[in-house]
Amino acid sequence: MAFDLDMIKAVYAGMGARIEAARKVVNKPLTLSEKILYSHLYSDQKLEAFGRGKSYVDFAPDRVAMQDATAQMALLQFMQAGKPTAAVPSTVHCDHLIMAKQGAVEDLRTSLTASGEVFNFLESVSNKYGIGFWKPGAGIIHQVVLENYAFPGGMMIGTDSHTVNAGGLGMVAIGVGGADAVDVMAGMAWELKFPKLIGVKLTGKLSGWTAPKDVILKVAGILTVKGGTGAIVEYFGEGAKSMSCTGKGTICNMGAEIGATTSTFGYDESMDRYLRATERAEVADLANGVKEHLTGDPEVYANPEKYFDQVIEIDLSTLEPHVNGPFTPDRATPVSQMRAEAEKNGWPTKVEWGLIGSCTNSSYEDLSRAASIAKQAVDKKLKTKAEFGINPGSEQIRYTVDRDGFIKIFEDLDARIFTNACGPCIGQWDRAGADKKEKNTIIHSFNRNFSKRADGNPNTHAFVTSPEMVAAIAISGDLGFNPLTDTLTNEDGEQVKLDPPTGWELPEKGFDVEDNGYQAPAADGSGVEVKVAPDSKRLQLLSPFLPWDGNNITGMKLLIKAKGKCTTDHISMAGPWLRFRGHLDNISDNTLTGAVNFANEATDSVKNQLTGEYGTVPATARAYKAAGVPSIVVGDHNYGEGSSREHAAMQPRHLGVKAVLVKSFARIHETNLKKQGMLALTFANEADYDLIQEDDTLDLVDLKDFSEGKPLTLVLNHKDGSSDTIKVNHTYNEQQIGWFRAGSALNLIAAKQKS
Repeated sequence: MAFDLDMIKAVYAGMGARIEAARKVVNKPLTLSEKILYSHLYSDQKLEAFGRGKSYVDFAPDRVAMQDATAQMALLQFMQAGKPTAAVPSTVHCDHLIMAKQGAVEDLRTSLTASGEVFNFLESVSNKYGIGFWKPGAGIIHQVVLENYAFPGGMMIGTDSHTVNAGGLGMVAIGVGGADAVDVMAGMAWELKFPKLIGVKLTGKLSGWTAPKDVILKVAGILTVKGGTGAIVEYFGEGAKSMSCTGKGTICNMGAEIGATTSTFGYDESMDRYLRATERAEVADLANGVKEHLTGDPEVYANPEKYFDQVIEIDLSTLEPHVNGPFTPDRATPVSQMRAEAEKNGWPTKVEWGLIGSCTNSSYEDLSRAASIAKQAVDKKLKTKAEFGINPGSEQIRYTVDRDGFIKIFEDLDARIFTNACGPCIGQWDRAGADKKEKNTIIHSFNRNFSKRADGNPNTHAFVTSPEMVAAIAISGDLGFNPLTDTLTNEDGEQVKLDPPTGWELPEKGFDVEDNGYQAPAADGSGVEVKVAPDSKRLQLLSPFLPWDGNNITGMKLLIKAKGKCTTDHISMAGPWLRFRGHLDNISDNTLTGAVNFANEATDSVKNQLTGEYGTVPATARAYKAAGVPSIVVGDHNYGEGSSREHAAMQPRHLGVKAVLVKSFARIHETNLKKQGMLALTFANEADYDLIQEDDTLDLVDLKDFSEGKPLTLVLNHKDGSSDTIKVNHTYNEQQIGWFRAGSALNLIAAKQKS
C-alpha cells in the first residue's frame, strides 16, 4: 500500500522546474542533497545561492514522523499551537516504551499495562489531529518509515536522531526536536542552516563477512562523533549501487553517530526493487519518471572534489569487518586487531550477550544473514557461549522471517525473540544482574554504545558491529574471535570454521503480514477529546515558558561545569526515565545526573552555593529556582551529542537554567536550546573554560544588545572577590532571537495563531 500518493505526485511534479531554477542561480552542477534541499524551499523563502554552513534557510518538509518517547512532548506542544489538524502527513510510532526481558509476547503485554496511559494519550491525540498511529508491537519507527513512507527525493523530519535512516531510500531525512516538528505540523517554515556537503565515494563490492554496517563503522572512525556536524553525507559510486536499499539505510542511520545532519544515496535499481517489494510500485513508477532529478549531476560524481567540501573514498572490496567501541561509536577497530586492542586496554573478552536488532540493523536481509550463521552453528554442533537476543524491525519483518523459518533457527540456538521494538538499544532492557554493576562485555548491532545506555551498568563494555558478526562473536563468546581466520571447538571436540554469511536482499516469496499495526486517524477529529488526568505521573499539560524580561541576566550561579563527553544521555537519561517523557516536572529529576562535575570528578554531585552543601544536580537547580536565582550550565566539546530528545533542553529550562555555555554544540541540541528560549553560547576562546570556578556567579552584562553576529560579554565573579571578563559567541539570527524574547518558539506560533 502506498501512503500519501497525491503528496508524492505533487513533489515530483514540481521538482524539475525547481531544480532547474536552482541550477541557474547556483551556476554549477548540483549534488543530490542540493537538489532535494532547493526543491523543498518554503514558499516565502527567496531563491539564492545559499552559503554552506552559513545561510539559515526556510524549508517545507513533506512529512513528520514521531516515536512514542518524543511524540509525547511534541504533541503536548502541538496542542498549544491551536491548529485543528496536522498540515503535512504525520505519524506516531510506539516502539520505545516496550521493555525487553522475557520475550515478545510477555514483554508486550507487560508494557501495554505499564505504559497504557501514554499509548492511549498518543492514540487519541493522533486521532484528533489527523495523524497516523502505529500501535505498540508494530515495529521500530525507522524500519516502518522505510517500509511505508520514505520515497526518493523527498524531505522529512522526525523527532528522533535516527530519522536519517530514510536516506537509504534517497530522502533528505533529518532528526529534530519536538518544537521543530510542531513548526512543520502547524504549516510553518522549518529553519535549518544550509548544510555543508561531504561526499563518500564507494568503489568495489562487499563480499564475505563484510557488510554495509562496516562502511559506516569505518566512516565513523575517520570522521569521529563530531566530524559530520553541520553536513550532509552523500554516498555515490559503483559500490553504492551494488548495495541493497536496507543496507544503504543502515549506513545512513548511523550517520547520526558522526553528527551529520543526514546522509543519503542517489536513486538506483535497489531502491526500485525495494519499493516494489513493499507494495509501492506506483511510487517506483513515479520515481523512474523523474530519476534524473533523484541523483547528483554526472559532473559532480566525476569530479567530486570540486563540488563537495570533503571527499572520502572507500574500497568495499578491501574493507574489513569492524567492531567499534567501547563507550563511543567512533572507536573503530578492524576485527583482525580486536584481540590485541582488548588485551592492551583491559577490555573483558568474555562476551555475555549478543544482541541483534534496532533501527539500524533489523531488516529482512540483516536477519537472514545472521540466521545463516546461526544455522551453521546448529549444523556444526556449536552452541552460543553468550546469551542471544533478537529484535525484529517490524511486524512485517517478524511475520515474514517467521514464515521463512529464520525465527526457528534462532530459537534452535536458544535465542530470545523480543518485541518488534527498540528494546536494549535505547535502554529498555531489564537485564538480569545489571544492578550488580559488574565489568562485562556485550556485542550488538545497534548504533550507540554510550556508558549505561543498554542496561544502566556503567561497567558494561558495549561494542557495535554487523548482525552477522554479532552472531559469530556470540557463538564464540570471545570478543577477539575473528571468523575470517579462527576456528571453534564443537560438541564432538572437533575444530570447525564458520563459513561467510549468506542471505537475501528481499524475501523470495515477498513480504507478508496479517496485521501491520497501523491505525488511520478519524476522518473528522474535532469531536475527539484528549484527556490528561491532573494527578498523572506520566503526562502533564504544558505551561508556556515565560518571555525574556528585556534585562541583562545577572547573578547566575554555576549549576555544573561538565567535564568531557556530555551526551543527551548524560543530560536526560533514557532507560527507566522514558516513562516520564510526557511529564516535564517528573523527568526533570534526571537532569544532568550523568554529567561529570569538573570540581570533584563525580556524577550528580554539585555544590549548592546558597548552602555550601553538595547535592544532586536537579535538587540544586530546584533550590536556585525556588530562591529566584538564575543558573548556568558549562560544558565541553560536542555538548548534547546523541539523541534528538528535546527534554535535554526543556528540563534545564524548567529548572531555571538561563544559559548553556560550551566549547561546541551538537547540531540538534543547539537548535533545541534555541527553540525552548534558552541561550546557547560558545566560548570565543576555548581556554576560558578553565577560568570558571565552582563557586562562580556569572553576569551577562550586554544581553540588552543581543543581536545577530554580535558576541556577548560574560563576567565571572569568583568567590575570592576577583573577576574575569570573557567573550562568548552565539549563532542566533533575528528569528531565533525572537524565540528567545518570546520565551520559546512555540510561544510565537501560539501568538500568531491567535492574531
